[in-house]
Amino acid sequence: MRGQQLPIGQHLLELRRRLMWSAIAIFICTAVAFVFHQQILSLLMEPAQDFTDIPSGKPIFTELTEFIGAAMKVSLLVGLFVSLPFVLYQIVMFVSPGLNSTEKRYLYSLLPLTLIVFAAGATFGYRILFPPMVKFLLTFGDEVATPYIRIGNYVNLMLSLLFWMGLIFETPVVLFFLTKIGIVTPQALSRFRRYAVVVAFLLGALITPTLDPVNQTLVAGPIIVLYEVSIWLSKLAVRGRKKATDLELDAEEPKP
Repeated sequence: MRGQQLPIGQHLLELRRRLMWSAIAIFICTAVAFVFHQQILSLLMEPAQDFTDIPSGKPIFTELTEFIGAAMKVSLLVGLFVSLPFVLYQIVMFVSPGLNSTEKRYLYSLLPLTLIVFAAGATFGYRILFPPMVKFLLTFGDEVATPYIRIGNYVNLMLSLLFWMGLIFETPVVLFFLTKIGIVTPQALSRFRRYAVVVAFLLGALITPTLDPVNQTLVAGPIIVLYEVSIWLSKLAVRGRKKATDLELDAEEPKP
């Protein structure tokens, strides 16, 4: 049974309130992250420092506003991630009246997992994917030209990879939830497998800064593996849903 229907005006007021509190949380977390932007940027530069001797031990910037722009981008991304639990809570509280009890239970149980999975994806990109990518880009053509790392270009590349890998790692959780509520099926996901491989390499081409097959494969490989994990989790979701349905039917049957 769905929640009580509210007038459209109350829905808009509720939405405005949720968005306002979310914006305030993001602003506060971004401001705090900006205070520590030097430490955050130093942490992001570690993969490059392992493979090259940066002149003066620092990256360079060639435009007057390049460094402060990079600092603001990093602070905003960190602020978004730190405030993500609060923002997701506001989203869930807004949409929960339109969900039934089963959908709410699935949503509440998977919400903390989405944060953990996103962090795992970003960590995977930082620790596993980014170092060989940086090594390839810095050593390719180093006999012809000397690599100098611009802080703006480096930060854009790093943030793009971390964001997309965190988002991609959400695929199994999202498909598991969609299977639980009956929107997708394991059979449909299995039939889409061949297209998923093509989509994985297309995403690899979009996420990586170059069109070389090495970096594309580094990104496409985990996407394909995650899709296979999604199919397996989808099958588990169907089994769990069938068991839950059988238990509900048994409970509804009149006892002799």
